[in-house]
This record gives sequence, C-alpha cells and structure tokens, in this order.
Amino acid sequence: MNVLPMGERVRVVSALVDGCSLRATGRMTGVSRRTVTDLLLRVGEGCRRVLDERMRELHCDVLELDEVSSFVGCKEAHRDEDHPDEYGDQYTWVALDARTKIVPCFRVDKRTAASANEFAADLRGRVLGAPQITTDGFKPYIEAIEAAFGTRVNYAQILKTYQSDEAGGASRDDVRYSRGRVVRSVKRVVTGTPNEADVSTLYVERSNLTKRMSQRRFTRLTNAFSTKLDNLRAAVALYFGYYNFCRVHLTLRVTPAMEAGITDHVWSGPFQRLPEVA
Repeated sequence: MNVLPMGERVRVVSALVDGCSLRATGRMTGVSRRTVTDLLLRVGEGCRRVLDERMRELHCDVLELDEVSSFVGCKEAHRDEDHPDEYGDQYTWVALDARTKIVPCFRVDKRTAASANEFAADLRGRVLGAPQITTDGFKPYIEAIEAAFGTRVNYAQILKTYQSDEAGGASRDDVRYSRGRVVRSVKRVVTGTPNEADVSTLYVERSNLTKRMSQRRFTRLTNAFSTKLDNLRAAVALYFGYYNFCRVHLTLRVTPAMEAGITDHVWSGPFQRLPEVA
C-alpha cells in the first residue's frame, strides 16, 4: 500500500485551509483528487474530535451567533423531490466569543427551528455561567436560547432593515450580490439585562467573511459548491480547527485557543492523531 508522506499531507491540508478547491489542491500538489478528498475527510474528522474534546467548560462572557450559507449539490430553488435530503441550502451556524475570538461551537445544517434548538443546546454544554448572547432576528433563536440557557441569560437580537426591504422589494439584479445597504439597525432585548454596548454581531459577521474567503466552497456566485454534505462538514471542521488552534489572530497576536487559556502554544495541526492515508 502506498502511503502519502507526512510532508505531502501537510502540503495538501495547507492548500485546503488557504482556500484552494479539491481539484486545485490536486493540481498544485500532484496528489489525486480522490486522495485529497480522503485526506480532507480524515483530517476533518480529526479536527471535529479535537474540537469536541477541547471546547468544554469555556468562560465566554459575550457570545455572538450567526449563520453563513452554502449549498450541497444544487441551490434550494433548484432542488426537487428526486434529490437527496442533504441537497439544497446548508448553513454553518457559528458562535463566537467577542473577547477571545474563539469559536466554541458550530453546526452545519438546514436553517430550521430544530437546528437552532440543537445548536443552542450544544453551545450550552460548552460554556460556563450565563453569558450575554446576541443573534440576528431569526425567530427560532428566541425559543432555542430560552430552552438551552433559561431566563438567566442576557439575550438580545439585532434587527436590520435593508434598503431593498424598505423599497417594497427589489429586482433580482439589485440583490444579486447582497441584500443591499442596511438603513436601520435596532437592538431588541429578549431576556435579562444585556449591556447595550456589547449587543452586536459585528465580530461573528466579520469572521464569516473570513470563512468565505478561506473556503472555496463558500464563494458566492461561482460554480464552487459541495457535492456531498460530509465533505462540507469536514471542510468546516478543518477550518475551525485551524482557526482556533493554528492561526494567529492579527489583533490578539496569539491564537483564539491561547487567548481563551485552552493551550499555551500555536499548534502545527492535529496530523499526529490521524491514521495513515494511502
């Protein structure tokens, strides 16, 4: 059996976390696309295990929650009854601590009330105390946060009005690249007494922009997409494993995991935990 040397594996994974597609990574490294995909799945699973183990009992005082969209197989508008259930729009749910910039919890799933409840419950199991939480205006968040954190949590929503919404609808060309300019942003307290200055989703939204630039399958308005849900989940786990433990944050000058006190050094990657890849 031919085993891909460690140096080649590092080159492949480095290309993936820098935003290259599977095919581009194969062309750059000379590794077959099938082997690149197998390595992505294995490293992604390794990152998922590491994150699940390490992201526990965290002190996160101010949490920002948001979702970033992508799709598997085809976009939701083109999905029909013959397509698998995993096809269509898929959202990466992200929780980010505003102080340490660590991502204690993420989930790749549909944008539904059930997903919101499971995401909030997972987050509750990873953070200590009663943090302040801010989300966008997605209504299922209200019941999900209350079910997971109770009424002790300080929770607020950011309600944004876009120019296209005020105009009573816009043409397809007007909203092709985004929903348009935000003309109004209202902070609404849901439970508790959140500090108004900390009611924001700016950090997590900026983090989602970085994810779009760092993951080819999240690029808007191109032919880049995931063909399988497992590949998407592996890529997201790899990204957040790299983000939390390996990538030095420009503002913090350390990794988010170091700032949160989870580790005392920059990780080179979880490769030593992975099985050999042919």
